[in-house]
Amino acid sequence: MSTHEINYNEMFSARLLQEFYDSYDEALELELEESHSELASSESSEEKHWRRRYFRELLHLQGELVKMQEWVMRTGHRMVIIFEGRDAAGKGGVIKRITQRLNPRSCRVAALPAPNDREKTQWYFQRYVSHLPAAGEIVLFDRSWYNRAGVERVMGFCNETEYEEFFRSVPEFERMLTRSGIQIVKYWFSITDEEQELRFLSRIHDPLKQWKLSPMDLESRRRWEDYTEAKEVMLARTNIEEAPWWIVQGVDKKKARLNCISHLLQQVPYESCESSRITLPERIHREDYARQPVPASMIVPDCY
Repeated sequence: MSTHEINYNEMFSARLLQEFYDSYDEALELELEESHSELASSESSEEKHWRRRYFRELLHLQGELVKMQEWVMRTGHRMVIIFEGRDAAGKGGVIKRITQRLNPRSCRVAALPAPNDREKTQWYFQRYVSHLPAAGEIVLFDRSWYNRAGVERVMGFCNETEYEEFFRSVPEFERMLTRSGIQIVKYWFSITDEEQELRFLSRIHDPLKQWKLSPMDLESRRRWEDYTEAKEVMLARTNIEEAPWWIVQGVDKKKARLNCISHLLQQVPYESCESSRITLPERIHREDYARQPVPASMIVPDCY
């Protein structure tokens, strides 16, 4: 093996290790960074500084998301956020960071499976409508009705008539939603061919992430150019004034997360409001009550 090949393999291994660490929660990632010399030795001081800055910026943006949600709940605003893009482009990571500190009672993720036999006979948008928000709610679609313009088109799951009808219907469908008071924000996550290949390899070699690789994902890798063409047509035909597309450059996951969340906050005219002061009430003590001991057989053993 040549020196060039050895250096390339070392660089590739370090990049896979970085991808492995980057896929986990920030708190765990920070611990991994401090306890694994492989990662620490592969990063420059500038990269370490950026990593620390990322943590601070993310926490600040998540604080603003909490304020935004409070405004949504207070005003009865309704919001749909659509996440589309390449497989392994980082959509899930951004969704996770957006929802991480929000109230799940009024912010939820809709990630629909493939339609069953009954749903295939419904009006195409029907199964998505039931997931739309009520007053004071935010719904994040981890893929959406745009499946028809992407995977269904490329994989032949819809015919030409259904495909063209989708493009005739979706602008009116989204205009109807916006007229009813639902705000729609649409994001497309873009990565390079090379970056997707690396992330797929990372999933293949990480037993904790192999579940993310479906046969459909692997086929999408083979049909990269078909998906590119389908995406270009979709963006051109569905980029309407009432619900425009926004492109997130996703090669750098951390920057993509910060950029997307920062942009999302700019789309909502939220205002901070002072929360009512919370006072912890006095606990009631009853003289006639005595706590009963828990049977030892019911207690989970201390293994740690």
